[in-house]
Amino acid sequence: MTSAPLAARLTVPSGPLFFPVTAYAPDGEVDLAVYRAHVRRGVDAGAAAVFACCGTGEFHALTPEEFQACVRAAVEETAGRVPVVAGAGYGTALAVRYARLAEEAGADGLLAMPPYLVLAGQEGLLRHYRDVAAATSLPVIVYQRDNAVFTPRSVVELARTDGIIGLKDGLGDLDLMQRVVSAVRTEALGDFLYFNGLPTAEQTQLAYRALGVTLYSSAVFCFAPEIALAFHRALRSGDEALVHRLLDGFYRPFVELRAQGRGYAVALVKAGVRLGGLDVGEVRPPLQEPTDDHVKQLAQVIERGYALLDDEGGEEGE
Repeated sequence: MTSAPLAARLTVPSGPLFFPVTAYAPDGEVDLAVYRAHVRRGVDAGAAAVFACCGTGEFHALTPEEFQACVRAAVEETAGRVPVVAGAGYGTALAVRYARLAEEAGADGLLAMPPYLVLAGQEGLLRHYRDVAAATSLPVIVYQRDNAVFTPRSVVELARTDGIIGLKDGLGDLDLMQRVVSAVRTEALGDFLYFNGLPTAEQTQLAYRALGVTLYSSAVFCFAPEIALAFHRALRSGDEALVHRLLDGFYRPFVELRAQGRGYAVALVKAGVRLGGLDVGEVRPPLQEPTDDHVKQLAQVIERGYALLDDEGGEEGE
């Protein structure tokens, strides 16, 4: 665990937020050595934070023991250079258990994912996240998506809850997000953090930035860190030409390929990491591997993305 408050370290990130995949050996067991290498490479490449064992990291597929081992490995590999945020989810009792396991492993914060399956009302959701926040000393980011969607008033209540520091939006309803940001701002809770948590968030980040949401998750950083970092820097510096070139030539084709298969938001990312030379294994069921043709297409998309960066360097040198 690092000493500086998590919210302060995330407010103006120096690079993309890194959501590493979880590595599995050929026998299907967690491969901590490869996982450590993956985390280490991401931090060395410029990640501003490591979100361990979250959606891209197949939180749903890990046992509590595997989860804690991976979080601890991420903490040890980052060595305080960047904060480590761990996933926590399922029903309230299990979410609390995972939160405590993450705290024991040295995590700096939690990403609290939607409760398992149930369609709960607003008061029930608030009780759930308040219980998770009260279970440890770790700051909590609440993940809005699927069956955990909040009204602006409920987000105000979350922002007032001790220990809850932010909302990650995986829903993509910009009208709702505008009303959420407005409601929280009206209540003078302006230090509350917002994250764009949509799959391949870069594709929608221009729209989110217009709402004041500057933080976003980057699955692309797992397998093409130079592209993700260049996009992040271009957004921050206002280099619209590079932003648009990467959106048109890399991110849109990648998103269109990702839409070709269920679960590709994880499986295709993992395939990308393998294409980069690190054997992180396959996804665990019920997810399935991309087809060979889709992996070939992914390699071509990645190659085009790096070519765009080479073109940028050539233009700067002219």
